[in-house]
Amino acid sequence: MAEFAQNFEELWIWRQARELVKLTYSDFSKGSASEYDFSFRSQIQRAALSIMNNIAEGFERKAHTEFLRFLDIAKSSCAEVRSMYYTAEDLQYLSPETAIVRREFSKQLSAGIASLMRSLKK
Repeated sequence: MAEFAQNFEELWIWRQARELVKLTYSDFSKGSASEYDFSFRSQIQRAALSIMNNIAEGFERKAHTEFLRFLDIAKSSCAEVRSMYYTAEDLQYLSPETAIVRREFSKQLSAGIASLMRSLKK
């Protein structure tokens, strides 16, 4: 995997996933409209963390096939986060504008993961 990065921190997708974690924790922190919906907050935050951590864990496996499997999980978690931002909007936990921006961010991250997956399959 050294052909594209020496460590997972160099990966654009990992850096974007890290940013999504920060945004998700900020959007659903104490004092937010979702403050007392513990299961919702936990689920969306865990899904965001899953993206970042699966990218890192898969990278460290040092085998393309295993990295692909972890990237697939990360991509699925991206979809989960995107879906949950619809719920957050529907429950008025955040503004429609913020939900749209977060869903687009998640969609771009998912596309980046898919691009890396295609590159690894070559």
